[in-house]
Amino acid sequence: MYMDLELPCRPDGIDAFLAQPTPGAVESLRRLHGDMIIIGAGGKMGPTLCLMASEALRKAGSSSRVKAVSRFSNAKVRQALEAAGVETIVCDLTDRKAVASLPEAPNVIFLAGMKFGTADATEMTWVMNTVVPSYVGERYRGSRIVVFSTGCVYSFSSVFDGGSTENDPTQPMGDYANSCVGRERVFSYYSKQYGTPVTLFRLNYSIDFRYGVLLDVAMKVASNEPVDVTTGSVNVIWQGDACARALQCLEIADAPAVPINITGPETISIRSLALRFGELFGTTPLITGKEHEHLWLSNASKSFGLFGYPTVSLDQMVKWCAAWVQSGGEIFEKPTQFEVRSGVF
Repeated sequence: MYMDLELPCRPDGIDAFLAQPTPGAVESLRRLHGDMIIIGAGGKMGPTLCLMASEALRKAGSSSRVKAVSRFSNAKVRQALEAAGVETIVCDLTDRKAVASLPEAPNVIFLAGMKFGTADATEMTWVMNTVVPSYVGERYRGSRIVVFSTGCVYSFSSVFDGGSTENDPTQPMGDYANSCVGRERVFSYYSKQYGTPVTLFRLNYSIDFRYGVLLDVAMKVASNEPVDVTTGSVNVIWQGDACARALQCLEIADAPAVPINITGPETISIRSLALRFGELFGTTPLITGKEHEHLWLSNASKSFGLFGYPTVSLDQMVKWCAAWVQSGGEIFEKPTQFEVRSGVF
């Protein structure tokens, strides 16, 4: 039997809830000047980031605008952004001339990339993760840029070592992770060549009600499906906190490019997550596999020193995720594939 769990917002108000800016994000944008362009704004995190940036600018008393760039294959996403005062621009980022024609903006956040389906489309993976960055790096070499990357650029680290730090080498496996290193290298080239201030935003598992490792585990427990614990442990961070830190990372952008790990402070085992969801759902989870000691884990202590700890705790995320599953809320149908250790997604 399910425990009595409550959501922090109405299901139709989830986007506004996720997009509430932190005080730190508001203060960062108060100190920055000029419009912001968010490239790859139609994906999982893009709409939240656009809405948060717009609201943070409003709270900061700034007249600067947020401009969202994407193919916008989902018309509802575009309509929601425009209704919130975000200017939208339809652009095929693989078209060099189209990217070159994008409007000026002193502040740029780059989210575009490809992960899922890379095993069957390796060529497009490399185009999206290395060629598109070269177009954007060239177009915005006079701006400051936050480049979304991933903790997968590191090799595995021991669960007992606290995760990879920004000083560790980037020696991953698989086309996806290596193409992400390529993305970083391309933007780092423009940073060195033109003095473009760049932050390499190495994000490790952003969590939303509708997507993420917690949801993947919760759905399996709720439906009595086996939970594979082979991956062992993960790091997670609330999507609202991740977006707020992306805005704050505009201020720390520098040349040469600055890497920073973004995730939560806990290393949480998949087995523990399954057992916790079992308690919340009143069921005994089915566990399969044996935990590995060496995993993709990130040490985000540098970001904590700069921005403080995330505002949403792991326990709160777990309870919200359980409540969302219990309510039958909408999900994105995009499993994270956290079980994959080969780097092939």
